Amino acid sequence: MTIAQQERTAVGPHGFELSVTSGFERYSVHHGELTLTSVFQPIFSLSHMRAVGYEGLLRAHDALDRPVSPLDVFGQAARLGEVLQVDRLAQALHLENFKVLGAEREWLFLNVHPGALTDPYHSAALLANLRRLDISPRRIVLEVLEQRAEDIERLADAVRQFRERGFLIALDDFGAGHSNVERIWQLNPDIVKLDRVMLSHAAHRADMAAILPGLVALLHEAGKLVLIEGVETEHEAQMALACNADFVQGFFFGRPNPGVADSVQAAQCIGELTDRHRIQTEARERQNAARLAPYVRAFERAAERLSAGEALDEVCWNFLALDHAARCFLLDANGRQSGSNVVLRADRAAHETRFLPLADAQGANWLRRPYFRAAIAAPERVHVTRPYLSINEAMPCVTLSVVTRIGGETCVLCGDIDWLDEERI
Repeated sequence: MTIAQQERTAVGPHGFELSVTSGFERYSVHHGELTLTSVFQPIFSLSHMRAVGYEGLLRAHDALDRPVSPLDVFGQAARLGEVLQVDRLAQALHLENFKVLGAEREWLFLNVHPGALTDPYHSAALLANLRRLDISPRRIVLEVLEQRAEDIERLADAVRQFRERGFLIALDDFGAGHSNVERIWQLNPDIVKLDRVMLSHAAHRADMAAILPGLVALLHEAGKLVLIEGVETEHEAQMALACNADFVQGFFFGRPNPGVADSVQAAQCIGELTDRHRIQTEARERQNAARLAPYVRAFERAAERLSAGEALDEVCWNFLALDHAARCFLLDANGRQSGSNVVLRADRAAHETRFLPLADAQGANWLRRPYFRAAIAAPERVHVTRPYLSINEAMPCVTLSVVTRIGGETCVLCGDIDWLDEERI
């Protein structure tokens, strides 16, 4: 029995047939020898702990009710020159099924081929379907598929017109293929969907894991909401939470389904995930505090000796003798470095020869650095930066800083610590 033969109850527009499948009403349609229908994968807000949208996904079966991959459906359409026709059919099918889905306020994420936006006939068909179904454009997120656009300016103009009508725009598969930073400036989407490959790399590579939060922060600064798709494991879900993504989508949170997401189960899943993240974060902060404690004590003692009149290269020895201490240096009240870096170990000096042009920092201006600004703003205590990339060796480090007085002048004593992952130390 094919999908279209299951308890048929009505025939809708475009030849759509309404049936009941697994207790859910949904439309299907015949296309050649295939029967096409929709499922919806929920998209969750981690902050709201509930589904805020559903992505319409195509499902196909052949005459023997065997599943056919959507990639094969569109691949065959491409060979026959029918991509836009099948794309328009899938859009109409998803809209019909979204109408009967029972979602009252959530978005429908609708994949659209770039040509469907730039072609007046196809865009008019989308608008006509919305009017017929009484669905507001404000409930539709148009996902611009990751494909090379022949005329990016024309596509950008079409995207702008759709946004003016009330649609939201999402850039799909960011980080793969043609979807890159330039495409963000060109299309100005409301939402950026990070491709699953980026999350997969981050889950297995420490350097990529460090990049992901910065990428999300960059997109936020550009005024874009961020959706991480393809979240399949607890570890990946924790990474999405840790990097401050707005929305998540993937098997870990909810599989594609003919019906709406279970709101109670979703809230429980995200709530438990958030609790575990809080516990892990607090444990990591305690671990980092314990790791830093001997450095902070030695650094405080160095600052006391410096303010008592001892020379910089004499007061830093105890700090620099610690395993991962890198260097000490002194800044004046304007952020300009007084003297050279103080480095203790010979192996450190040898390593820095690869960055010889940067070795002489005397007179360098570190006014922009957070460690200087924090020390000047709150001079009564030692400050510790978040890990960042040191310009001295292109290695992760944290910097301690504190205001001290030398000969009546305000100075900032700074000390760098190599900050590699614990398991690599």
